[in-house]
Amino acid sequence: MMDRGHYRDRRDAGQVLAWHLCAQDLGDHPVVLALPRGGVPVGAEVAASLGMPLEVFLVRKLGLPGNPELAMGAIASGGIRLLDEELIARMRVPESLVADVIRQEQLELRRREEKYRPEGPLRIESQPVIVVDDGLATGFSMRAAVAALRQTGCSRITVAVPVGASETCRELAHEVDLLVCPLRPADFVAVGAWYKDFTPTSDEEVRDCLARAGRDNPRSNEEPGTWRWSHRSTPT
Repeated sequence: MMDRGHYRDRRDAGQVLAWHLCAQDLGDHPVVLALPRGGVPVGAEVAASLGMPLEVFLVRKLGLPGNPELAMGAIASGGIRLLDEELIARMRVPESLVADVIRQEQLELRRREEKYRPEGPLRIESQPVIVVDDGLATGFSMRAAVAALRQTGCSRITVAVPVGASETCRELAHEVDLLVCPLRPADFVAVGAWYKDFTPTSDEEVRDCLARAGRDNPRSNEEPGTWRWSHRSTPT
């Protein structure tokens, strides 16, 4: 077991994650899809280290009323909705409250789509993707992302996170082509426990990461399947 605070911050975690990814079969011309907001600084380092394009994929956790950090489900672009029916029943959450949370998160999803993707919906089609977040706890947000991406016909889905609950990683590994998670502590507790600096990521930081990744570069306007990337032996 590694000590808590194993990663300095999300950038450091992204560099470590890139090192673990560089020896894997990721498919031809993969795209890094980061889950805003915390996954974007991690994904930006992965994309920069491996010379891949960076995009964002919108997912929102559905927090349990009264305990919003605990996920009772998630929604994603494309109308995907996943609910933990067992948890909702056990906590006796009324359907009306579940509907209220879904409504609120749909509004936030649309707000972020307009802010991060003003050019319109993301086109993936048959592109292999690497879906990156800053960690996996219950995994509901990542599962919603995977379900949405399956609908687009992605040829290969790799999930990459710096740290995750071991049981969640085992379960999710059966739903994707490859799962890379270097740190799976037995006493997981929470994602933030494994970062020395887990400051919330702002909208401005997300936009800055996307700008530095070259979202406005002519390369990002090419048709899917035309992106180029160089496979390095170690991250920069």
